Amino acid sequence: MKAVLPVRDGVLPLGAAETVAEAGGAAVLIGSGVARAGWAGAHTVWCAEVGAYAPGRWAAALAEPLADTDVILLPASPDGRDLAPRLAAALERPLLAGAVRVTSDGADLVRWAGRVGVPATAAGLFVATLLPGVRGVDPSAPQPDPAVHELALQLPDVPDCEVLEVLPPDPGTADLAEAPRILAAGAGLLRGVEDPTAGVALLRKVATALGASVGATRVVTDAGWIGYERQIGTTGVLVDPELYVALGISGAAQHMGGLGRPRHVVSVNTDPSCPMTAQAELGIVADAPAVLAELATRLGITP
Repeated sequence: MKAVLPVRDGVLPLGAAETVAEAGGAAVLIGSGVARAGWAGAHTVWCAEVGAYAPGRWAAALAEPLADTDVILLPASPDGRDLAPRLAAALERPLLAGAVRVTSDGADLVRWAGRVGVPATAAGLFVATLLPGVRGVDPSAPQPDPAVHELALQLPDVPDCEVLEVLPPDPGTADLAEAPRILAAGAGLLRGVEDPTAGVALLRKVATALGASVGATRVVTDAGWIGYERQIGTTGVLVDPELYVALGISGAAQHMGGLGRPRHVVSVNTDPSCPMTAQAELGIVADAPAVLAELATRLGITP
């Protein structure tokens, strides 16, 4: 089994370390700036410096050197999801997309926004994508000194997409799993207020001003105040942001299970002993709607 990691300008994709760990430590890095991208915990690395992103040409070039690899695993990042089906087609193999666990004879897949688990088997060789944030890795674990090999590839002239421009992600619509900052709404922010819809609208404005994405607990999404694609937890999206602001979230186990390892956690809750505040780097013991309104005022945002 080998991991294949598409690299852009020396930046590894989301979920790179998890994908390498699931693949057993062998990784192929392909793209631009691969030598400075880091090895994502791999013990054996093949580096293919091939320039700007070209998934069709990359897939065609990788088909021969990967032909004898039984399982090829890519992260289910945007580039990984784009490259994986092309690679599977070039190798004439099935694609098992959206896996949470991969073995030599198949994978455990999730469907319906993570609410349904589907075991899938493959009769032979296959390509799979691993969902970021599910497997997890220990960031404090010692990193091996990998054996690094150069992989010389000639990109064939095949039909491919053309990259016109790379735009920064819009926090309001970006995949929540990739959001570096998240403002999350719990029952304490919206339940019992006069107009929950207005509360959500204000939350979105504040999040936009802070360059953050909006998340929610299951109570909030079940009530229909925020869409299910924004639900964080073991039955929703698994996240791993730099900053997580929990507004009126007590910290149920199902929600905490989807948090990963946020670098900074701020909890706004009237209960100083709730699990979320206990985990937080900064705990604000106050009414969440009032704190959100005050934050909006300080940012110059009108309801």
